[in-house]
Amino acid sequence: MTATELPSSLIPTLPGNTYTDPAIFELEQEKIFEQMWFCAVRGADLPDAGNFRTVQIGRESVLVTRSRDGSLRAFLNICRHRGARLCVEETGTVKRNFQCPYHAWTYGLDGKLVAAPNLTSMPDIDRTEYGLKPVHLREWLGYAWLCLAAEPPSFEQTVQQDVRERLGNLDAIGNYQVSELGLGRRITYDVKANWKLIIENFMECYHCATIHPELTEVLPEFAGGYAAQYYVGHGAVFGDEIKGFTIDGGEGFDRLDGVDSDQDRRYYAITVRPQVFINLVPDHVIIHRMFPMAADRTIVECDWLYAKDVVATGKDVSRSVELFHRVNEQDFEACERCQPAMSSRAYAQGGVLVPSEHHIGEFHRWVQEVTSTKGW
Repeated sequence: MTATELPSSLIPTLPGNTYTDPAIFELEQEKIFEQMWFCAVRGADLPDAGNFRTVQIGRESVLVTRSRDGSLRAFLNICRHRGARLCVEETGTVKRNFQCPYHAWTYGLDGKLVAAPNLTSMPDIDRTEYGLKPVHLREWLGYAWLCLAAEPPSFEQTVQQDVRERLGNLDAIGNYQVSELGLGRRITYDVKANWKLIIENFMECYHCATIHPELTEVLPEFAGGYAAQYYVGHGAVFGDEIKGFTIDGGEGFDRLDGVDSDQDRRYYAITVRPQVFINLVPDHVIIHRMFPMAADRTIVECDWLYAKDVVATGKDVSRSVELFHRVNEQDFEACERCQPAMSSRAYAQGGVLVPSEHHIGEFHRWVQEVTSTKGW
């Protein structure tokens, strides 16, 4: 059945091969992840000069480090001599420099080439020109957002515009003072599913009554199938007997400074393309960062952020962490259930979306436009 033959209340999805074909995944890496702003590292994870983390963005390994002037810097994780991977560890600390273990080319924390065997006999080598290749970096909400493009798109018109279109304005997220919060818990999930399936799942709540009993107990309106992202500026209201965004609906922590009365007892969900979910509740913030690794595999790193005094005093955050951890596990199990079916002949032409999932259709059109693949 073609899109034109569908009942008027249904919307076609992308075809199944867009979730399984390695060539399509490589195209998405090139056109999406290597061209857009990518939320990579939490700045507070690299507090001191020489701290570093390596992250995979599209087809590139990127090295993010804290330089001696206190700023964050990002570079392609490749030695300029013969192309060896400079750092193979995911995280670590160097005292002064990064040294390639192959031929000992050595780079400062600012990326400049500072030493190499026989370098003094090659006075014509420009140590900046032959330094590490820099990657554009922008800090926002306490995270380093990176862009591999030679000319990055406007941060304000992409990342911040997604937040603006969801909440109505940036002040609404500014009230949570996300960059000032402390990390209460981090859980990393290895999901055997395509990145688009995970985004689609997060954007809708048609499934909530089926697989999220704990969440719909706290947010009863979700049982009706309409997600918090369905209306601009809308936040799902806590149930009448619910005291906090916790696994049992019991008390959470004090409302974050800056969160106003209109945002109290509400949950807001935001999708920031191409790979970030932001969840706002009165006493904490949850941020998901996706790292697409293959057509059928995505690493999701999820941070639970709280007021710094909550973290510093060692208060028990397990009841609030457990609520969304269960939601994550339930969602990712659903995505993994769908992934094998994407290669089925029954899904060759794709599936359908119901009216409450209309914004997923918009996401599909965006993917097609960015990759210029409207023929899928």
